[in-house]
Amino acid sequence: MRYCIVSETYPPEVNGVALTVQNLERGLRVRGHEVDVVRPRQAANDSAQAHERLVPGWQIPRYPGMHFGWPAPRLLRRKWTLQRPDAIYVATEGPLGWSAMRIAAELGIPSASGFHTRFDEYMRDYGVGFLQPLAVRWMRRFHNASAATIVPTCELMEFLAGSGFDRVVHMPRAVDTVLFNPARRDDALRAEWGVGPDDLAAINVGRIAAEKNLPLAIRAFRELQKTRPDAKFVWVGDGPERATIARDNPDFVFRGIRRGEDCARHFASADLFPFSSRSETFGNVTLEAMASGVATVAFRYGAAREHLKDGVHGASIEGRDDEAFVRAVCRIGTDDDARRGMGGNAREAISRLNPAQVAADFDDILQRIARSPRHGHARAA
Repeated sequence: MRYCIVSETYPPEVNGVALTVQNLERGLRVRGHEVDVVRPRQAANDSAQAHERLVPGWQIPRYPGMHFGWPAPRLLRRKWTLQRPDAIYVATEGPLGWSAMRIAAELGIPSASGFHTRFDEYMRDYGVGFLQPLAVRWMRRFHNASAATIVPTCELMEFLAGSGFDRVVHMPRAVDTVLFNPARRDDALRAEWGVGPDDLAAINVGRIAAEKNLPLAIRAFRELQKTRPDAKFVWVGDGPERATIARDNPDFVFRGIRRGEDCARHFASADLFPFSSRSETFGNVTLEAMASGVATVAFRYGAAREHLKDGVHGASIEGRDDEAFVRAVCRIGTDDDARRGMGGNAREAISRLNPAQVAADFDDILQRIARSPRHGHARAA
């Protein structure tokens, strides 16, 4: 079959949504399908692969490295009229995504949408919580135009169904356990961080941005340092809050954006992942940390709710209990034997996940909507 994926974020951008969408695209290709990708151009020297079509984009204000795509109705209408896909997947709710959804409806092409980002939660994190109901209405209108809204957790499926979203489909995620693997632990890399073999390295992997609730992770680490003065906090990634955090915490180790095996090596070389975010739709980094054999402390929602067992793989914190988060980081960070055991348990649990099954599930959803009688032939222009 022929599919088309439309996304405002895609590699070479590095973030959870971009990498998830790329993995879905690659999974469909492995299954023998033709897949086109429509995405924004991210820099002047950004060159398209043979299966990619780049559209103009612009940088999101105050968010280095993230782009919106311009609406592209003429390009999409022409492209899909000349070479009609059996189904499309629209991964993002930006201007490009909206135009894709509209043209697909006009041409009678079945579409699925991906719910990757809790923009309603972002409203609170950026100090405009009063806009949360508006964000939910905006997202509901977008996703209800598709034949299926794909979500990664049962928790999110229940929330959306209760908020008036139609045709919500749960599709579990997995992680590449060959890439993210405890065997990549590297004492030479730890030495670069200033961490000895028996010292403690906490790690933060992801965007360094306000919605990640990073002051809590920093506070928890400072409390841990009172009993583990050998501890270092290593930061992998970039974002608008990096400069401020680096200025206020000169002892932190910042490694910038790391990709592929380099990122996996950083994860596996750490000892503790204090993941303080409460705005994740899923949180791929939770699975990556667990697959790397790193004990994790996270709030109990998204990937942590689905996979992280409290006291077995780390700590899963109920609700919004910041003090419980801090206590868990200190407790696990100071108990070397328990922490190593939790990392081993986490690796064993995540090893059961199968990325090939995710691709099969995604393919099945797209084939089902492609065969649905709800979608007819394109109407006359």
